[in-house]
Parts: sequence; structure tokens; C-alpha cells
Amino acid sequence: MASPPVFFFDIDNCLYHPSTGIMFLMKDRIYAYGQKIGIPTADVKHLCESYYRDYGLAVRGLLKHHVIDPVDYDRQVDGALPLEDILKPDPALRQMLQAARVRRLAFTNAGKDHAHRVLRCLGIEDLFETVIYCDYASPQFTCKPEVACFHRAMQIAGVSDPDLCYFVDDSADNVKAARNLGWHSAHLCPTGDSNAGEFQIQNILDLPNVFPQFWPTNDSSAHPSPSS
Repeated sequence: MASPPVFFFDIDNCLYHPSTGIMFLMKDRIYAYGQKIGIPTADVKHLCESYYRDYGLAVRGLLKHHVIDPVDYDRQVDGALPLEDILKPDPALRQMLQAARVRRLAFTNAGKDHAHRVLRCLGIEDLFETVIYCDYASPQFTCKPEVACFHRAMQIAGVSDPDLCYFVDDSADNVKAARNLGWHSAHLCPTGDSNAGEFQIQNILDLPNVFPQFWPTNDSSAHPSPSS
């Protein structure tokens, strides 16, 4: 019997729309944490953004260049977000995911607690086989878009053939990294201004239109843009 395809779903700004403002709240908490550990107010925004660009996550730069407690960071940043006040169960998202004839895994750069809180708020936690997350307390942890992070995801999923791996993420860098490894990929870009990945979609509910083989009864009328 042929091995079933594995679909890796990013979580933040992917399974919910960025218009929720969660990422802005998260950035505010990251900047506040940076000030708390002694980064000058005038420098904190630029420094945290440069850490994000250089290391994939601001917390990795903070861990590398400052003395911080990663558990305390997670509690004061992601753990302090009022997710339950912002995110609500999404029946349409649940129906789309449930109909997919694939193995479903969540694949995030967030920590374990935040990832599960988001999935729980959206009413879809039970639909995922597992959640692949970043353990900030683990020395030298990897995160997307590092190649090692994608290899770790494949190992956790128990799949060795990249042709069986499918991926959707709102980060162009992450999508490009996945595609370079031979994964099938879709870039979720609400503005539509992207050529990353094999396909580009503007809403997570458009996913069946780019991978219709997994949603054989899909009748959506959206027309995503394939890239060459």
C-alpha cells in the first residue's frame, strides 16, 4: 500500500487571518520583554527585528546575545496573549481540514502551549495527528526556515520521501525552503503579491483549489495562481 501524503500546516497567520492583530500584540510583548532585560527603548524594535531576520525567531537572538529565561519569555510573550478573547471556533476551517484525505500535522515556530491554545480556540485541535513546535528551552533548537527543522518535521512524521510532503505557510522564506527540499508548497499571502511556492493562495480555505487531489468533492470557485 502506498504511503499517504503528509500535510504540514503552519499555525499563526495561516490557520487564522492576520487581521486578528495577534502578531502585532505579540511584537508589542517581545519589545516589552526586550526592554525588561535591559535593551534600550530606542534600540529594542530594530534589534528584535534583526534577530527575527537573522535567526528565524526573535527569541533565538535574545537567547544568543542576552541572558534570558526561555520559559519566562514564553510566559510573558506568547502566554500573555488574549487568544481566547480573539479567536473563535471556525466551522468552515474545520470542515475543510476534516475533508482532506491526508495526514494532518501542525508545524509551527511557536512554543507548544501557544500552538495548542490557538488550535483549541479555533476548534480544530483534535484534527491534527501531532504538533511540531519549537522548544525554546532546548539548547540549539531549530526553527523554520532552517533545513534541519524541515528534516526534523519529516522524522517526526515518519516520512522519508519529500514528494509525500505538502506544506502551507504565510512566510515566503519558509515556503521557499520547503520547496528547495522537494516539498509541495503553497504560500498563503492575503495580498496575492507572491511567487513563492508552487502555488499562492489568499485564504487558507482556498487550499483545496491548489491541491484538489486531496479534496475530490471540492466545488470552490476560487482561482489560485500557480508559479512556474
